[in-house]
Amino acid sequence: MTFIFTGFLAIKPQVIHLRQNTPPVRFTGRVLWQSLLCILLCSPLSHAAEYQSHSIDDNKLLIKTDVGQVQISAYGESAFEVLYQAENIKQLPSFAIRENATPSTLQLESHPDFLSLNAGKISAVVTKSPFQISYYRDSKLLLAEESGLVNQDDIRGFRFQLQADEKLLGGGERILGMDRRGHAFPLYNKAHYGYTTESSQMYFGLPAVMSSHHYTLIFDNSASGYMDLGKSQSDIMQFGAAGGRAAYIVVTGDTYPKLIENTAQITGKQPLPPRWALGNFASRFGYHSEQEVRDTVQKFIDEGFPLDAVVLDLYWFGKEIKGMMGNLDWDKEAFPTPKSMIADLSDLGVKTVLITEPFILSSSKRWQEAVQNNVLATDANGEPKQYDFYFGNTGLIDVFNQQASQWFTGIYTNLHKQGVAGWWGDLGEPEVHPADSIHQFNGISVTGDEIHNAYGHMWAKRVYENQLAIAPKQRPFVMMRSGFMGSQRYGMIPWTGDVSRSWDGLKPQVELSLQMGLLGMGYTHSDLGGFAGGEAFEQEMYLRWLEYGVFQPVFRPHGQEEIAPEPIFHDDETKDILREHIKLRYAMLPYNYSLAYENSLTGMPLMRPVFFEDEGKPELIDIKDSYFWGKALLVKPITEPSLETVSVDLPLGRWFDFWSDIDYDGGQTIELKAELDRVPVMVRAGSFLPMVQPVQSTDDYSTRVLDLHYYSDASVNRAHAVMYDDDGKNPDAIKSGEFETLSFRAKQQDSQLKISLNRQGKYKGMPTKREMRLIVHNWLRPPLQAQKEIKNLNPDAPDNIAASAAQQAIDENGQVAEQTERALGSGPLVEVAVPAELTELAQAPAANPSETETDDPLVNRIVPAPVSVSLPVNKPAPMVTVGGLNQSEKPAPIANSLPLLADLKTLDQTKVGMYWEETTNTLYLKFIWQHNIQIAIKQSEIPPPDESESETETKAGSEASTEGESQ
Repeated sequence: MTFIFTGFLAIKPQVIHLRQNTPPVRFTGRVLWQSLLCILLCSPLSHAAEYQSHSIDDNKLLIKTDVGQVQISAYGESAFEVLYQAENIKQLPSFAIRENATPSTLQLESHPDFLSLNAGKISAVVTKSPFQISYYRDSKLLLAEESGLVNQDDIRGFRFQLQADEKLLGGGERILGMDRRGHAFPLYNKAHYGYTTESSQMYFGLPAVMSSHHYTLIFDNSASGYMDLGKSQSDIMQFGAAGGRAAYIVVTGDTYPKLIENTAQITGKQPLPPRWALGNFASRFGYHSEQEVRDTVQKFIDEGFPLDAVVLDLYWFGKEIKGMMGNLDWDKEAFPTPKSMIADLSDLGVKTVLITEPFILSSSKRWQEAVQNNVLATDANGEPKQYDFYFGNTGLIDVFNQQASQWFTGIYTNLHKQGVAGWWGDLGEPEVHPADSIHQFNGISVTGDEIHNAYGHMWAKRVYENQLAIAPKQRPFVMMRSGFMGSQRYGMIPWTGDVSRSWDGLKPQVELSLQMGLLGMGYTHSDLGGFAGGEAFEQEMYLRWLEYGVFQPVFRPHGQEEIAPEPIFHDDETKDILREHIKLRYAMLPYNYSLAYENSLTGMPLMRPVFFEDEGKPELIDIKDSYFWGKALLVKPITEPSLETVSVDLPLGRWFDFWSDIDYDGGQTIELKAELDRVPVMVRAGSFLPMVQPVQSTDDYSTRVLDLHYYSDASVNRAHAVMYDDDGKNPDAIKSGEFETLSFRAKQQDSQLKISLNRQGKYKGMPTKREMRLIVHNWLRPPLQAQKEIKNLNPDAPDNIAASAAQQAIDENGQVAEQTERALGSGPLVEVAVPAELTELAQAPAANPSETETDDPLVNRIVPAPVSVSLPVNKPAPMVTVGGLNQSEKPAPIANSLPLLADLKTLDQTKVGMYWEETTNTLYLKFIWQHNIQIAIKQSEIPPPDESESETETKAGSEASTEGESQ
């Protein structure tokens, strides 16, 4: 077997060591990452470590070398963790690996020159002399160390060889383009106030990369450090840090989605957020009084804007920006009755979210209390570490210290008892973190530099676990701007910091969210409308940002108060446009909530990069201005002013304009009109979009009345989607099985479309039956395509009949004419399938191998309803029903005028039945759904021509007009 690796292992790697007379490196303030990089690049070379022996203990391979021990563990079939334990160096525990993860079985083969490890889908080869590890998937090289651990004077790191054609994503929040290869940047979470179109260091860095060769590499080190992705040496990727854990993790997957899932298996999956987190937020910097909060919430309601949460910035605990931080209690002059306010808002369906920061100012009301309870990080003498920053003289809460954390979470507990529903953790990088401050963690003392990047991660862990302990039946809401790999397992919802309120601030938001989502942080979102600066309200920029916001994880306009971030305080045109978009956000809750479910199961982000569409085209990785919202929708935000048209690159397939239903062939670039009241969104043919009528608050949310949109096209033979539903609150809903899945399948062939609706599971409050409105888009194509479509529907029809029907279909308005209905016979029919047809549909394989099928057995068991009934189009007739809905079961409606919602007015709301809208080629069906059923929509055959009629018409055409008149 040795020959398999000969070509690669012939490379003689070397490790960098510092000169023996180099004095210890000391960093003050933020680490100088350039100095770390220079140490690794400029020091003389010596030979790497040498293998001595190995053993296996508790599924861990322990390798002894002449400079220390190396521990290799497998996690599942697709990941290795490698920990270098050099002698006499301090090691910290892993922050990236989830707490309950356990190593899996390793298969080990020992050879004279190397060890071979296999975990199932990833393997490793450990070369004994010089010591070096390389990684493979299916005998194909993924990644290789250039050498082992680089370690000298508390500077530790790794160097890896890059292959020539690799592209690298990762590093977390940076604005460098999607492919980060060729860049170097610090690993030190740091605020970048008012950023725009370029930034190499921001609030939430991640020490990890995802390669176009289908591996993820995580540098599991929390210390101040750097990443160099081929900038200093084009074929070398390197990580280094001033202390911390000397470990890394390699994960692989056959596809990018599978790679994301495998990475989430080891770092942890995001728990489902409360459903209200997907609603509309009222937020600004900030609301100064209880009355202002009450008035703002009431104005949202009076103006007809749905609303689910109000976020209180720092004025809740003090009148001034400076000098008050750390009070962590209500300013009773400005908020005289906070408990009553919170209760009253809750009665309106609005939850209260409070900001907290980890700084206790020496001028705050809690300074002495914090000092007496040993809450603060200390200096070398054990005294509270005090220093100045923007908000005043301060100390920093030591969230790593168990005693300090108990004090801090006690404050959250008291506020929760008053009714606070969610937490906003700000400045958690921490914004100012002295390198020599001392933290206590697991019985050891660590410096600020050693543990800096894990501060927000540990803070989120404390808040999340405390919230579950005090409210075990509610899902925590934890919004923070900084963390580490794996922070998603504590329910963290990140935002992209204090972005400039400008077009240049809007432009990088897709890149930021995509990069974070690929590495686990699937709810990364921005302060919609921009936060920092801005001299005057700019309507178009504001509208474009909030329109984009409808199709990203959290809808939370937020900004400095000089320009109102809330849409309710702007002109009528702005309000009218955004009111409808926010209603659309609520209408799409079934779809969006199902994306959250998928994220919790697999780690798949809600916003997905375009390169997922064709993994054989690495050039797609560079696309940073468009993305998929789930699987069905392609979104292209408008990020420049005064555009008349927008270019949209369509992937292969068939696509529909979300707003107009105009369809396009994929594989081309199209131009769409840049209308002020909409963001370009395209729907993939074969997509299901479950929707509801919008409500004032998710407290009123229900799927008892469900609108199911299906985008039909002859190019899609089969389609499948799963909708998730539960009570929106239970943190154990998935684990305990207290949820329902609704499975939608479509099979289209020739003149028939079959749609099966299957439901499985239960939870308290689940609808026993649903009033369904099935909306089939593109049922009968636009008339210019009638000839092709009629021939497809009836292949036996003579060309002259098809051509005649096509010609007659085009009237002066370009709409389907009356003659077309006659040529098509009696029109579409609907029927409930018999059991044999249901079984056939359930067992049929997917026609498109790229189509993702769920592994959930709940959605694959079908119990057919043995009934059959047919309905002619445009003629109301009774359908099979099982009772009706009680009025009390229906959600509160909100008037709307968006096309997708308004179209339903064409269906008689008082009857079950069917309606075909010929001007939009849309078929509407209304029925009651209780048991699993299948709907079969048939297009009747084109009748053969009547010979005598044809002869008469021919004669009439050739003879005098009077003969025609006499007939």
